[in-house]
Amino acid sequence: MYAAKTAGPSSSRFFADEMNVAASAKLELESDLRRAIAGEGLQLYFQPKVDLATGRVIGAEALVRWQHPRRGLLTPLQFVPLAEECGLIVALGDWVVAAAAAQLRAWTEAGIETVCIAVNLASPSFQQPDIVDRLVGIVRRAGVAPRQIVLDLTESLLMVDGERTIAVLDRLREQGFGLALDDFGTGYSSLGYLKRFPLDELKIDRSFVSDASGDSKDAAIVLSIIELGRHFGMRVVAEGVETAEQARFLLAKGCPIQQGFLFSRPLPAADFSALLQSGRGNDFRRQLAAAG
Repeated sequence: MYAAKTAGPSSSRFFADEMNVAASAKLELESDLRRAIAGEGLQLYFQPKVDLATGRVIGAEALVRWQHPRRGLLTPLQFVPLAEECGLIVALGDWVVAAAAAQLRAWTEAGIETVCIAVNLASPSFQQPDIVDRLVGIVRRAGVAPRQIVLDLTESLLMVDGERTIAVLDRLREQGFGLALDDFGTGYSSLGYLKRFPLDELKIDRSFVSDASGDSKDAAIVLSIIELGRHFGMRVVAEGVETAEQARFLLAKGCPIQQGFLFSRPLPAADFSALLQSGRGNDFRRQLAAAG
């Protein structure tokens, strides 16, 4: 039945032994994920956000990884959909926020100058009635201030129950959390709502960045987002920057804050700590210049 439902409306499927094999493997992975969230196995990687106006790291996005005992290191695409399906996404989201806050505290205690860390907030977490109190409690138990955390929100999340969304965003911002609209331009956002959302940051989706320097339509979208952010007083971040050509185009058009493989892949906490300690000064600007 579930195989037929997954295949879409008016579909039918005949039973096969492979279905039992797949169901058993899925159930086993779900059980492993429950143990990982409650114990060990999950870890955070950090991808730097770079300000090309100064060349410095000004923030990072926290990305969860799962060191599975038998399957090795798993990326979010390999287990987050499962967490959503089996009702573990809220617990997983809480773990990510708690781990990011704990890392911020560790950097402070080690005397490392910290940056704001962005974490993705899934829709089921945002819809929890106690979401504001829960997030505040998580970060304060870690001994850090909410202003050190940026919550990445999707357009589809924000468009559900607009009035409640605005009220929750207002409360989160009052507590000090930064608010970013992730993958902007890929959803169904209403500009009428956007001007009412108390957002600090717009993130240009990588699908527009990849061809912005060569495709006139993508370039127009990117330029529109940059201009929109400027008028609304929001910081604009370009995601998925992979080439020097893309970086130069964005910088010339007024978007110096960038994130992507050109600068760094997501790094384990120890490697990102070393990056923060090194200072790196204008290294990223020199790196861009050296790229020709």
